[in-house]
Amino acid sequence: MAENSGLLAEQRRALILDEVRRRGGVRVNELTRKLNVSDMTIRRDLDALARQGMLEKVHGGAVPVLEASTHEPGFEAKSALEPSAKEEIAAAAARLVAPGSAVALSGGTTTYALAHHLVRIEALTVVTNSVRVADVFEHAARQGTAAAQPATVVLTGGVRTPSDALVGPIADRAIRSLHFDLLFLGCHGISLEAGLSTPNLAEAETNRSFVAAARRVVAVADHTKWGTIGLSTFASLAEIDTLVTDAGLPVEIRSAVAEQVREVVIAG
Repeated sequence: MAENSGLLAEQRRALILDEVRRRGGVRVNELTRKLNVSDMTIRRDLDALARQGMLEKVHGGAVPVLEASTHEPGFEAKSALEPSAKEEIAAAAARLVAPGSAVALSGGTTTYALAHHLVRIEALTVVTNSVRVADVFEHAARQGTAAAQPATVVLTGGVRTPSDALVGPIADRAIRSLHFDLLFLGCHGISLEAGLSTPNLAEAETNRSFVAAARRVVAVADHTKWGTIGLSTFASLAEIDTLVTDAGLPVEIRSAVAEQVREVVIAG
């Protein structure tokens, strides 16, 4: 957002709204500098936008309005979103894994990126409901790029979703009979109020089974997931031990998350 002190109120508010949606949140003092206007002017603008339901005011700034999402994009569509952030998150998350661990990975493009790092860690047992994640380990084994003691991979059964996750009663029963040292959870959306959520009801239930079976729960989500609420919540922030995200998550949101999540890791 370029600095400009000669904007009309409507133009200024449009720029503020664009900044909120693009960054996932803004601070009042940032807007005063960028727009070269007073603190009081920015607060009036935020009040006006909040009354219109365009954003939500928080202490010291504003965040996007949280909207329920019922649309579930396919795997390829999601793969094209924030690839650099997902790679940074995957690399940081992989450093949490010790050789010989029992690790679970839910479906998702960020856990898929993580799988490419985990193939190099010795003697893992990996349980996943993601066809794509299982394929990563199988491909590494065929190509000879896996660890010297390659992972043992368990793929749950179930019904395939648009994001190539296997869900439903078969998957749920298999997961509930196991115990994991670490669980890496992807999500469709994340927020303070709704926690981690997905548009797919069956996937939400399968993810709840994962959470119940894990000693440590790690959420992996880039900053664009913030403020999106899927149809069904599968984990509150209080159930998350570690959130691994990227530097695009605004500082004020990081602080709010840190009050509920035990550890926040900013990748990159």
